[in-house]
Amino acid sequence: MKFFGTTLLALAASTAAFTPATSGPKSSALFSAPPPPGPGTAPPGLARGNPVTQQIARSGNSHPQSAAVWDASQPVLVQGGSLKTWSFASPAVERVQVVMKTEGRPLDANLELWQGPDNTPYKMRVYVEDGAQRSFNCVIETPRGPNTVAIRNTANLEFPLVAGVVPSEVRERISPMAGAKSTPRTIQGGALRTYPFDPNVESVRIVLQTDGRPLNSRIELLQGPNNIKQVMELYTEDGMDRPYIAIIETPGSGNVVRVVNTATMEFPLTALVEADMIGDGMGGAAEAVLGGDGPGFMLDRAW
Repeated sequence: MKFFGTTLLALAASTAAFTPATSGPKSSALFSAPPPPGPGTAPPGLARGNPVTQQIARSGNSHPQSAAVWDASQPVLVQGGSLKTWSFASPAVERVQVVMKTEGRPLDANLELWQGPDNTPYKMRVYVEDGAQRSFNCVIETPRGPNTVAIRNTANLEFPLVAGVVPSEVRERISPMAGAKSTPRTIQGGALRTYPFDPNVESVRIVLQTDGRPLNSRIELLQGPNNIKQVMELYTEDGMDRPYIAIIETPGSGNVVRVVNTATMEFPLTALVEADMIGDGMGGAAEAVLGGDGPGFMLDRAW
C-alpha cells in the first residue's frame, strides 16, 4: 500500500512538470500586419523618412527641373544589384520624369518601361562617372497605360543610387521638338554627329525621334580626348510614340555631346541637341591667351 501511494505521488509530480503554466488568458487571434501609412505619409526606408536618401538627393549639382522632381517625389535608395519598380495604373499618366543620382560615386543602371507581360518597349543603359556632379534626368512617354518603370542598379553593393519617378505635369501631346532654338539634324544609320558647347553652357537638352521606326542610339558626353563622362545606350520600339528626351548637365569646359545611330541604314533618326541653361561659365580667368594676338607681342622681350 505504501509502495502504491509513493508511485502515485511520483507520477503526479512528473505530469505536473509537463503542464504548461497559465499565467493569464490566451488569445487565438492570428498575426496581422500593421496598417499601411495614410496619405501623405512616406513608408519607412523611403526618402522622406530616410536621412541618407535625403542627403544624397540634395547633394551635388542639380538642374532646377531635377530639383523640382526630387521635391515632388519620394526618392528611393536602390542598392547595388537590386531592382525597384514604379507602377502607374492610370491611363491619364502619359509621361513620367525619371531622375537618378549618387553621392559622387559612379552611376551604372538599367532603365526599362514595362507595358503588359513580356513587353518592354523602352530600354536604356545609363553610366555616369560622377552621379552627384552630373545627375541623370529624362522623360519617358507612357501612352496607353498601365505602365511600370523599372530601375536596376547594375553596379556593386558599394555603389548605391537614389532614384525618383513622378508623372510629368505636361498632359497634352505636343511635339518634343516644338519651340526648338536650333535646327534638328538627321543622322543616318551607322553615322554619328558631335555637338561641342561653350564653357558657359550648364546643361544640354537632347531629343531623339524617328518617323515611327525603332530607335537605337548611343549618346555620350565627352570632356577632353577619349574622356567619357556619361553614356546612354537607348532602344525604343517606336521613336515617334516614345521619343528620347533628356537633359544632360555639362559643368566645366570642353564638353562635347556625341550622338551615334547604332541601327542600320534603314533606320535614320532625327536629333535635336541644344543648350538648355546658359550661365556665366568659368569667367574670363579661364580664357586661354594665345600668343601673337595682341599689339606689340614679343617686342618687349629681352633676347
